[in-house]
Amino acid sequence: MITKRIIPCLDVKNGRVVKGVNFEGLSDVSSPVELAKYYSDGGADELVFYDITASAEGRALFTDILCHVAETIFIPLTVGGGINSVADFDRVLKCGADKVSVNSGAIRNPKLIYEAAKLYGDQCVVISADVKRVDGVFRVFAKGGRENTGMEAIDWIRHCVDSGAGEVVLNSIDTDGVKDGFDLEMLERVCEVVNVPVIASGGAGSKEHFIELFRTLPKVDAGLAASIFHFGEVNITDLKKTLKENGINVRI
Repeated sequence: MITKRIIPCLDVKNGRVVKGVNFEGLSDVSSPVELAKYYSDGGADELVFYDITASAEGRALFTDILCHVAETIFIPLTVGGGINSVADFDRVLKCGADKVSVNSGAIRNPKLIYEAAKLYGDQCVVISADVKRVDGVFRVFAKGGRENTGMEAIDWIRHCVDSGAGEVVLNSIDTDGVKDGFDLEMLERVCEVVNVPVIASGGAGSKEHFIELFRTLPKVDAGLAASIFHFGEVNITDLKKTLKENGINVRI
């Protein structure tokens, strides 16, 4: 039985971890280095680090903070934000990232995923898709959820995987920070068209939401969350114990 992963996410802006609702109304949370160490020591399986304004501001990802985070933790680290070229992949990997997450950069340059996968391997390339319903259609958003690309999301994600992405992080803008549960409908559609690990992001509000996620969609490999972990609403060790008690295989 495949072990399900629990992944905290650090959304970093101006050197601080922030969190909002539906990608808006960001508020300050903590130092990314301190929070990363807390999660590494506290049972997280992996950590995701997003420089959430890099693409919108048209700049490279802040690597000084990233290097500090990578030095501090002992779990796999996925990094995204402002990844627009193979050179950006190289720079972030040299800072200590294990995987590189791309969204807006792949939309601008559809060959980026193929080129990066060829150089670094599929397992290193993660497509992070920010998706929102627009008139009943799943649409891909760029620049940290600010820009509707008009592209249909399911076909786009399938194309990215066919190009070499070895993992999908599906960020539901509709459920982000709302804490009413993961976007099961959107996740199911993605799981139907790809055969690589899918990480659910957006909507977790309780331990029960993770149970519902893994029971309803066994193909989902991991649950990602931010605010419920940041603010102590759910403890990762307790969450894993509860999942184990409910027959869901996790690393304790």
